[in-house]
Amino acid sequence: MTDKVVIKTMDELRAKIGQEVAVGKWLTVTQELINKFAEASGDYQWIHVDVERCKKESPFKTTIAHGNLTLCQLSSIGRNCDIELPPAKMGVNYGSNKVRFTGVVPVGSRIRGRYKLLDIKDVDARTSLITWGVTGEIEGGTKPIFIAETLSRRVE
Repeated sequence: MTDKVVIKTMDELRAKIGQEVAVGKWLTVTQELINKFAEASGDYQWIHVDVERCKKESPFKTTIAHGNLTLCQLSSIGRNCDIELPPAKMGVNYGSNKVRFTGVVPVGSRIRGRYKLLDIKDVDARTSLITWGVTGEIEGGTKPIFIAETLSRRVE
């Protein structure tokens, strides 16, 4: 999908349940990004941050991104896609039901997300709980780097 996706109302969004709604923009995973994530998360495992050791000891011969880094970068449809969702006063990350890290992301790789709308439940008259199926992919890859079911709350 290359054209901007415009969904004006919650009814239009509900009509897309079960469909892939958008495909994200490619993002390059740099060593700087990996290092910043290591600093923020406290995860300094050598397979992520020690370039020289990885050249010698890692089966990938380079550093790899943290799984949670890839999820953080790709979990938001609004941040990663050329999409206009129905107006809302606010939207918040409500968590995940399922997350599986199924592939490795070597430094320098380009990744993106694919977003399938799984469900919308009304919490109350103004709040909706939206469940997304997010699949992370790596450019040129043959399998997903992660598969997740993420939750967001929207307040109209």
